[in-house]
Amino acid sequence: MGKEVRAKKHLGQHFLKDETIAEKIGDTLTLEGYKNVLEIGPGMGVLTKYLIQKKVEVIAMDLDTESIAYLEENYPDKNLKILEADFLKYDISQLFGEEQFAITGNFPYNISTQIVFKMLEWKERIPEFTGMFQKEVAQRICEKEGSKAYGILSVLAQAFYDAEYLFTVPPSVFNPPPKVDSGVLRLKRKEDFSVPCDEKMLYKVVKTAFQQRRKTLRNSLKSFNLSDKIKEDAIFGLRPEQLSVSQFIALTQKLENDAI
Repeated sequence: MGKEVRAKKHLGQHFLKDETIAEKIGDTLTLEGYKNVLEIGPGMGVLTKYLIQKKVEVIAMDLDTESIAYLEENYPDKNLKILEADFLKYDISQLFGEEQFAITGNFPYNISTQIVFKMLEWKERIPEFTGMFQKEVAQRICEKEGSKAYGILSVLAQAFYDAEYLFTVPPSVFNPPPKVDSGVLRLKRKEDFSVPCDEKMLYKVVKTAFQQRRKTLRNSLKSFNLSDKIKEDAIFGLRPEQLSVSQFIALTQKLENDAI
C-alpha cells in the first residue's frame, strides 16, 4: 500500500478506518435495477474495495488529486474506473452511457445536502442512493411531517424516493474524528416517481414555505398572489412542517389551478 493520504479540512474529509462499517455501507446497496455504481469521495478506498467485489461497474469520483493517485496505485481493478472530478460540477450524462446507476459514499459533510439536490435533478437515471452523512442531515432527509427536523430536503427527497435511516456511526471510526455522529441512509426511487403537479412549482412551494417555517402557509406563500377563495382552504392555516409530502403535492396542484 502506498503512502497514506492526509485528510484535508477544506474538502471536509474524514477518512473511515473501520472495515466492518465500510462493508456494511457497501451492503446498503440492493443492486436492484442497475449494474453501475458511482462512489463519491472514495478517499483511500476503504468502501471502494467492497464495492468492486460486487457484480457491478464502479466509478470512484474524487476531486482530491492525492486520493486519486492513491486509488490508482492500490486498486488496479478491471471493473473500477477512477475519475478526478467535482460531482457538483460534473455532467452526469457522461457516466455509464445512458444506463441506470446508484450513488453511494462517505459524503463530505460540507457538500452533502448539495449532493442530494443534484442527485434529485438526475432521478431518471438514479434508482438508488445510499451513504453516510452527518447524522442530523441523514435524519432530516428521512424525517416525517410533524417534526422540527422535517424540511425542504425531507419533502423533496421523499416526493420521489422512499427514505430509510439505517444506522448511526460514532466519530471514533474516522481519521480525523468528526465532532458529531454520522448516519447512513438509503433512498430507493419509487415505482412511479412522476409527481402529479409541475415539478418546478413543487420545489418553489416547498422552499418558499420552509423559508418562513413558523408562519402559516397563508402568510409564507403570499408571493404566489393567492386569490381570496383559495385562502379560505383549511390547508393555508397550517405551518409547512404539518404537511405530508402528498399534501405538499396537493397544495401545489391547488396553487396551479388558482393561477389559471
